[in-house]
Amino acid sequence: MTTIREARPADVPIILQLIHDLALYEREPDAVRNTVASLEAALFGERPTIYAHVAEVRGEVQGFALWFLNYSTWEGVNGIYLEDLYVRPEARGAGYGKALLANLARIATERGYARVEWSVLNWNEPSIRFYESLGAAAQSEWSTFRLTGDALADVAAL
Repeated sequence: MTTIREARPADVPIILQLIHDLALYEREPDAVRNTVASLEAALFGERPTIYAHVAEVRGEVQGFALWFLNYSTWEGVNGIYLEDLYVRPEARGAGYGKALLANLARIATERGYARVEWSVLNWNEPSIRFYESLGAAAQSEWSTFRLTGDALADVAAL
């Protein structure tokens, strides 16, 4: 029996471990700088900036969805941006990812949000096929841009 529930403070270490596992899967094993303290503050601090749900089976977390609100100026309502969706490799195929996405879709629908959106690496064919099987559509007319590192500092100094 799978339970999809909101993350609790006690889940933070396992969520961080799953974030490290995701980074390894996405070929960026040394990219995670997050810590238990910063993740806990973002999820459960005085002004939380992110939300997380976990897929739990017999008391063990098998996967998680970490998300935050965005806003559509055209629609005039919030949406959900799914930052990370990850299911342990040995637990894939059991419906946990689908259950986590269905949970976010229900939250969006119940709250009147316009959409749930996320990014996926172009080479990640298994995930792309999974998302397409649910009816998700790639937004090929949009490109993602990012300011980071020196470029971020340079623009901040303008």
